[in-house]
Amino acid sequence: MTRLSMAVRGLVTVLAALLAVTAASATARATTEPKAPADFVALRSVDPTIIEEIRYFTPHNFVGERIDGYRQPLCILTRPAAEALHQAQQRLLVQGYSLKVYDCYRPQRSVDHFVRWAKDLEDQAMKGEFYPNVDKTRLFEDGYIAEKSGHSRGSTMDLTLVRLPALPTRPYVPGEPLVPCFAPQGERFPDNSVDMGTGYDCFDTLSHTLDPRIQGQQRTNRLLLKDTLEGLGFVNLAEEWWHFTYKPELYPDTYFNFPVSRKSLIQSH
Repeated sequence: MTRLSMAVRGLVTVLAALLAVTAASATARATTEPKAPADFVALRSVDPTIIEEIRYFTPHNFVGERIDGYRQPLCILTRPAAEALHQAQQRLLVQGYSLKVYDCYRPQRSVDHFVRWAKDLEDQAMKGEFYPNVDKTRLFEDGYIAEKSGHSRGSTMDLTLVRLPALPTRPYVPGEPLVPCFAPQGERFPDNSVDMGTGYDCFDTLSHTLDPRIQGQQRTNRLLLKDTLEGLGFVNLAEEWWHFTYKPELYPDTYFNFPVSRKSLIQSH
């Protein structure tokens, strides 16, 4: 064997070894992706009638792009929370309404994405809709963004009411003109929900559930959602009319990081 052929053979051996290490590393990453505990479920498996519009799977959110960790537009919750939502849905259906969830379980990696975005003061692409009156430098101080979220514990969800029969909603087109989230319902981004006075994820004090400026039908709508859910063990976050946590939480101190995906639940059934 010539020196050249020996060198080539040696190079091939090194490359093969490198490829093997890379493949092993990729396999290890795939097999070590965190999974949901057995008591997490897809909401659809408990109540397929609840409408799901998972905003963080889409670019129509305050960041302006799909959020890390949202691999499918899926609502995942602890089973007790999902079953309590089913009870709420049964009470609302007979009144001509359906629940619609915007977000449910949220991985820690998604919260980390929010934090990175909030620290990037140059990125204000979605300010015109979601935080027109809030200086981005104050998002942490004012409590709109935090490094931990109750959503990551699996019993918190963001939701609204839809009058039945539910009308279709048009998709958001990235780059389209933005309208403030507190504009009159006919002017802000169309949503098939009832009028709650602001859109979802509106960073403004008008989003406070019992803000005295919200009156008439808007207040009635907020109270219907709040009273229905609170009657079944949910607790509303006073600063966000859409935010509810089912109590007692199964995991009050655990912040999970498995992705929002059916695969995260495969080992749970």
